[in-house]
Amino acid sequence: MQEYQIIRMNDFSNDQINQIRMLEQLCRIYDKSSLRVGIESLKEIDGDQAFLCQHEDQLIGFLSWYSSDGIEANINSMVHPQSRRSGVFRGLLKRATSEMQMHGILTCRFRIPSNSESGIDCIRHLGASFSSSEFSMTFKGVEDTKLCFGDVNLRLAVEQDIEFLIKCLSQAFGDSESWTRKYLSHTKESSRITYIAMDGLTPVGMIRVNCLHTNTAIIHDFCVLPAFQGRGYGREILSRVVKLLLSQGYPQIRLSVVTQNRRALSLYQSIGFDVSAESLYYVIPINNI
Repeated sequence: MQEYQIIRMNDFSNDQINQIRMLEQLCRIYDKSSLRVGIESLKEIDGDQAFLCQHEDQLIGFLSWYSSDGIEANINSMVHPQSRRSGVFRGLLKRATSEMQMHGILTCRFRIPSNSESGIDCIRHLGASFSSSEFSMTFKGVEDTKLCFGDVNLRLAVEQDIEFLIKCLSQAFGDSESWTRKYLSHTKESSRITYIAMDGLTPVGMIRVNCLHTNTAIIHDFCVLPAFQGRGYGREILSRVVKLLLSQGYPQIRLSVVTQNRRALSLYQSIGFDVSAESLYYVIPINNI
């Protein structure tokens, strides 16, 4: 292939974002996949780190990464169909991993659409191992009668709630409290809003929302303390936050769920979320790249 140039993304203008969006759409159509590279997370402040590959002023490759814990990097990437097998992905990855190592990253985690044969082949050729799979779900809307409201109320979390957040997340998801503390310290951008679910004066769970821009809100870190699970709190918490986001004018509300978690999947579907895509996650130690 002819010479190409890899540069750090420093231009977040509409023109640059649209070029990335057009490449994403081209790859999606060519591969007949549900590719999504997290364009909404590309912003000058608190955004993903991103690199662009250009050839004669044409965008032919893209790679972005972020870390929620300072240890593992989550990576999205794409290459123009006519520029594949030409070292573009390897070049982008080499540039990005050299930066990741300076930040102490130990593991790379790639998100690949489950219906992208080229993406799966590429990442397997790299030597990465399958880790997990998730459904992306989008709220399609339901009648208010399907949203269940009981005695649970939401309040904004304050700094003094940190120990409860650590306890709730670590107990619900099985992570260590030390890792959870680190995770929360890495995910406290102004765009993320954390709510505590209260039954009277008792905190029973939590839910967070990442308001990426005026159009999209992503629900995550949604959990109920194990001691209070099985009582319908989860449905009430999710119903209330969906109602809140709708009242705030967000036209797109998304969340993700591990494909094996059928109980959570059924709950989300009953509230009005539909599966929009499935992603496969592959991991590899950064030193093996």
